[in-house]
Amino acid sequence: MEDDEKEPLLLNIEQLDKNNSYPRHRVTGLKNDNGLVIVRGGLSCDPSPVQSVSSYLHLQDERIVGLFVVAFDTRSGNVIEWSIPEGMDLTGVEFKAMTSGSHTLQNDFVYFKKRNLYGLACFENMKVESTVERGARMKSVGILSTSYTLLHKHMQFLENQVRHQLEVPGQYNQLEAFYNDKKATLSDSVDSILQSTLSDSHINIDVLPELKITHPAGCFSQFFKFFGEQIFVLWKYVLLRKRILFFSPPPIGVVCYRVYCCCCLGNHSVNVRVSSSEVKPHFYVNVADIDTLESELSYIACTTEKIFESKANLYDVYIDNQNVHTKNPALKDLLKLSSADRDKLDQLSNLRSDQLFSIEVLQEETIVNEEEIFTKFFTEQNNRIFQTLLDISQNGDRTITSDHMRSMGLDPLGDRTFLMELVETYGIDVVLMVDNPCCPT
Repeated sequence: MEDDEKEPLLLNIEQLDKNNSYPRHRVTGLKNDNGLVIVRGGLSCDPSPVQSVSSYLHLQDERIVGLFVVAFDTRSGNVIEWSIPEGMDLTGVEFKAMTSGSHTLQNDFVYFKKRNLYGLACFENMKVESTVERGARMKSVGILSTSYTLLHKHMQFLENQVRHQLEVPGQYNQLEAFYNDKKATLSDSVDSILQSTLSDSHINIDVLPELKITHPAGCFSQFFKFFGEQIFVLWKYVLLRKRILFFSPPPIGVVCYRVYCCCCLGNHSVNVRVSSSEVKPHFYVNVADIDTLESELSYIACTTEKIFESKANLYDVYIDNQNVHTKNPALKDLLKLSSADRDKLDQLSNLRSDQLFSIEVLQEETIVNEEEIFTKFFTEQNNRIFQTLLDISQNGDRTITSDHMRSMGLDPLGDRTFLMELVETYGIDVVLMVDNPCCPT
């Protein structure tokens, strides 16, 4: 895997000042010209509660709830070799931190979810002259936290520690010291502390854990290059809150990026009154997660296990590398790009080209990077759709016309099925014109 693909998944802007930069990505501010602080899922105009939340999140950055070492044993398979604190339930983590097929790689990393916790683990495979270990020693070192947005900063430590564990097995002093410095208890969760800190605030608690988060350099551009025009097919499935599963052979780290980018396609700041309107990523899943996935109404995840393809009851959309599949008749219609999708593709490509021209030819310094162009594009598109629908629902006849659809950036004919599914998903009380959908009223 190339170094660019090992970029930490998320960066917390609050922990970096203007003169500091991450080794692979210079971070820019997320305030717009009006001083609005951008949060995933909403905007806040009140600086005081945001400041208190940011201070708390900065403190939480230094906290983890668990640390572990997973090893491959030639007789027992994947095993938890060591963990802290004692008694923490790590059932199944040994198969999350060392994914199916990882033995074919020299190194990889993986994001995953265990109940209400998120994990990050770094894996490495080292050749050894040992008949007992059959010539290879494989280990993963990982952490668990209450939020996936807080994991990135420990990537370098985990990479160093997995190498250390391979070279000097059984030496856990550095891991213990790290845990004792960073540890938190599960009772120190984000929700419990924020509820007391912001009891008098009007800010939506649901969006606070996602404050001021950006993604790794090249993440969205790689995502765009990989899927091309199909990014707009995925965009529709995300807005419809479908169960989306990515399949890919190892390495899985870059596929975890695709899960995150896919989640970002659904960003918007319009209150559509749907509980838990933000789709949460599950990242890597395996067969042990089948029971969990069966109960999920909406998720985005990835796997290296091909057996999932045959379990169509677990997903709505199955993505095998670049091939997007669905067995749902209504969703199959969305696999075809509309003329409006192609127009949006041209707009997005032009925005990206203009940005590259400014940097490479004009050598202009710009505070808007390529990643922000992608996220801003989809956020504005989603806001336009939801706000238009809500405005129409408050009118007397509540009728959506072809002109309305065009104003939302949709094709009156080609996007008709998508819009019908969208208003049903979010329970928006509008009526779609039946007659002559291709002609304006």
